[in-house]
Amino acid sequence: MTPAHVHPRRLARESVLKALYALEISDDPIEKVLADLLERDQMNDSTRRYVTNLYKNAVKYKEWCEEQVSGHLVNWNIDRVALLDRLILQLAISEIYFMEDVPPKVSISEAIEIAKLYSTEESSSFVNGILDAVFKAKMAAEKKSETGRE
Repeated sequence: MTPAHVHPRRLARESVLKALYALEISDDPIEKVLADLLERDQMNDSTRRYVTNLYKNAVKYKEWCEEQVSGHLVNWNIDRVALLDRLILQLAISEIYFMEDVPPKVSISEAIEIAKLYSTEESSSFVNGILDAVFKAKMAAEKKSETGRE
């Protein structure tokens, strides 16, 4: 599939994933990695805002996202999770929790597809399982919060 046939948000997510990876393996400052991403990839203003928000949220809430993942790992430590899988999860959890214009099911579906493209054969199932558990926990917390107010 050529980039012309891929939704701009998919390309944006992939660009943010690459930026998060660059941030992990380089000593470059957070803002430089973002500036490089925005300079390298052509995108319209709406997509630039989306990319900027997603990248900044993923970076800002990295530790929190990793805690969400850790809470759903069974007999496994997050340090043993492949870097790309951790970054895909970080990206998707940031989108689910901090980007209200994206339905969580879309975030999960996109993360699964990105895992199929960039990670191992088993990664898409792993990503799906973790994100499903994270989303269910979010929904349960929201329901509890709503019920507590009544």
